[in-house]
Amino acid sequence: MQFLAHTAHWQFAGLLTGCLGWILTMATAGTDEWRLWHVDPENRTAVITSGVAWVGIWRACFHSHATPEMENCQSMGVSDGFVPPEIRAAQVLLVSAALGGLAGNAAAVEAVRRVYFSIGDRGGVRAAFVLAGALYLLTVALVLVPLLWNMNSVLNDDAIPFPPRFRLPAAPAGQRVGAAVGVGFVAAVLMLISGLLFLSYQHVWKTLRPELPRRRVPAEDERARDNPAFRADHEL
Repeated sequence: MQFLAHTAHWQFAGLLTGCLGWILTMATAGTDEWRLWHVDPENRTAVITSGVAWVGIWRACFHSHATPEMENCQSMGVSDGFVPPEIRAAQVLLVSAALGGLAGNAAAVEAVRRVYFSIGDRGGVRAAFVLAGALYLLTVALVLVPLLWNMNSVLNDDAIPFPPRFRLPAAPAGQRVGAAVGVGFVAAVLMLISGLLFLSYQHVWKTLRPELPRRRVPAEDERARDNPAFRADHEL
């Protein structure tokens, strides 16, 4: 059986890249800076003294010197009627992306483990590599859809009808894309690289073919060749 450990160095790097992308995916979901809302001067002097509010997919926050708490945050859920569809989709899809990335990392660990440490049956190596690559690419799709959808809402300057407890206006004076979207794109690129590395591991397709057994010369043939009488017959 041929050793394959020296053929999977790029895939090991892909595993590390996928783990980093998964961590950044969870950071994207938990960061509040999906949208930066610039509030008009009237509301700024009243409550939002910082002039900027941070709208994430789970809560909206702003800093204020006019309230008992310096940072004021209100949570948003899927069941809240005022939450726009792009934020609801982001809540569902990013949770799914976190689970998909975790499953992709598990499949990638199993694939690399089989290559580096298995010296017996390697029948599942091909399936493990394909599964890991497919899960990484699926996670990329789950991340990109809410990122692009929310970016489109920011570019269109869409409003959100926040309830009074949020103390935020329904429409900001201006808004721009927050840092969480940039982190999400980095996570998607890293997992895309990992997925392509695992799917492009061609060495598995070449080395795991069944080898034909070598033909052995029967014992009686070997004795016939070494028989002195046989040699003398031919010399005459």
